[in-house]
Amino acid sequence: MYKRVLLKMSGEAIKGETPFGIDADTVKSIAKQVKEAHDLGVEIGIVVGGGNIWRGKTASEIGMDRAQADYMGMLATVMNGLALQDALEQAGVPTRVLTALEINQVAEPYIRRRAIRHLEKGRVCIFVGGIGSPYFSTDTACVLRAAEINADVILMAKNKTEGVYDSDPRKNPDAKLYSELTFNEILAKDLAVMDSTAASLCKDNSLELIVFNMNKEGNIVKAVKGEKIGTHVKR
Repeated sequence: MYKRVLLKMSGEAIKGETPFGIDADTVKSIAKQVKEAHDLGVEIGIVVGGGNIWRGKTASEIGMDRAQADYMGMLATVMNGLALQDALEQAGVPTRVLTALEINQVAEPYIRRRAIRHLEKGRVCIFVGGIGSPYFSTDTACVLRAAEINADVILMAKNKTEGVYDSDPRKNPDAKLYSELTFNEILAKDLAVMDSTAASLCKDNSLELIVFNMNKEGNIVKAVKGEKIGTHVKR
């Protein structure tokens, strides 16, 4: 079983079946799964996206200034992180939200040593605000935080997707699910797992990645236990 993990979940996972925004029942379900893993003694960091509220890249494509749009996206991740914190603490899990943006009234500033100390004390750390700079995705933020906290593995929780496919399974019913991959293959085949910056960071820092479907009850626990699930990506 992994000792310390970095769980990456998209904003889409938070919205559930709703068109956009935050679905309370979905967030409670996620919190329940995280609690089950936490109860095993696993130290857990979480990076959450903001695509259920705002996508900076999409806004920039319709004419908005990219940096401005990205900052708005970072604020969306803060909102998701606070919602997740509330659900976790209602489930009895001590939690801290650490942000790369300075919003002292609602979250702690991200400081690496402080984050590691929270993890050592059994607190779940939710990292929000991306890396605090535009032009970088939450995929890159998750890899950076995983490296900084010395996580054993990145758990990439997908919304209704079993792992990494050779094509989009929503468009191609014959898409092939990979059980194992390398980061070189992800980059060479341009697979839609994470952006190239994040994949390169994983490769350069010898990080492991498990991509799995978080909508199936118990999958987060299976992932932290190292059970065969989804797609396992190594250097």
